[in-house]
Amino acid sequence: MSLKYAVLAALLEGESSGYDLAKIFDVSVSNFWSSTPQQLYRELERLEGDGLIEARVVRQERRPNKRMFTLTDAGRRDLRAFAAEPPRPIAIRDELMVKVQAMDGGDPDATRALIEERMEWARGKLARYERLRLHLLGDRDEEEYLRDAERIGPYLTLMAGRSLEEEILRWGERVLEILARRFDHADPA
Repeated sequence: MSLKYAVLAALLEGESSGYDLAKIFDVSVSNFWSSTPQQLYRELERLEGDGLIEARVVRQERRPNKRMFTLTDAGRRDLRAFAAEPPRPIAIRDELMVKVQAMDGGDPDATRALIEERMEWARGKLARYERLRLHLLGDRDEEEYLRDAERIGPYLTLMAGRSLEEEILRWGERVLEILARRFDHADPA
């Protein structure tokens, strides 16, 4: 998959500037697709050139003019076709897992510190995801939101992101227990 479809999906929320899309990516899309602002702006230019989105210029006083992007009918058709295709299997590339795999030849305390750091990142992401969840829900409970909201895709991807971070915490706790049992009580050689 390319950044193209993540941008088209984000524009389902409605007209957005490049800056607004970068914020959307940072807050809600980043749990399943990452992008730098530079990549995002290049992709917006490509999508406009391909006729999948259109831009209008909003003149602003005291600030530079901004471009607001919306999906075209062609963009909606392309996104609809993409959404119906089977996805490729997940391919995980996680440097921490390589370090954990190699820990038997290294320092268990260093590995422990790396896992604790990853767990702290997971806690931070969970806190951000919870703020986003509360924002999406507004004054509704989850069942009401899922039944009545205009769009539920962002909430469903948020659920996946939360599950992943919760599982990282469970895994980290278990690994720390194993490391403590194995190395904290080992006989000095």
